[in-house]
Amino acid sequence: MGQLFSAKNKDVLASPIGINNPVTVQVLGICSALAVTAKLEPAVVMGLSVTIITAFSNVVISLIRKTIPNRIRIIVQLVVVAALVTIVSELLKAFAYDVSVQLSVYIGLIITNCILMGRLEAFAMSNGPWESCLDGIGNGLGYAKILVLVAFFRELLGSGSLFGFNILNYDALKEMGYMNNGLMLMPPMALIIVACLIWYQRAKHKELQED
Repeated sequence: MGQLFSAKNKDVLASPIGINNPVTVQVLGICSALAVTAKLEPAVVMGLSVTIITAFSNVVISLIRKTIPNRIRIIVQLVVVAALVTIVSELLKAFAYDVSVQLSVYIGLIITNCILMGRLEAFAMSNGPWESCLDGIGNGLGYAKILVLVAFFRELLGSGSLFGFNILNYDALKEMGYMNNGLMLMPPMALIIVACLIWYQRAKHKELQED
């Protein structure tokens, strides 16, 4: 049990959520961060979907890595990810249809997410199932954290709500001159918020700053 939660494994799980976040440090998964963060609900679902798919695909590839011919390893990785994405997509259509409609094609495009393919190639192909599972969960949650932060500011300041619940749309605030900023709901603002998060990450951690 101690080995399962060793300092190394804890770092594998926690590092992508913090200092080595795949979005703010490696600048991966930016496209979906722009596309599905106008509201919190689809952002949360997208983040959880990527986390689940990354964790399971890492485990599967780790288990079969020694039997995969090197020349077709990318094809095998794509097949595993595609199968998991299809399962998650069908589950969303069955149990969360409205969110599935909001996410539209972006659930299917998880197959091409650089974070997934990067972790399969860089980590799962050379580590055991448990470590690969932790790596998948960590990178998925790191990705989800950025999506949720971006969606929080975009929905709150753009629509005046969170998860569809009214937060700022009150007559008293309007009489004081407050108005929702429609620009927050447009993709360029998502890019600006992500850029601010990247700046904050690099300002906080001096080791990430380039000489």
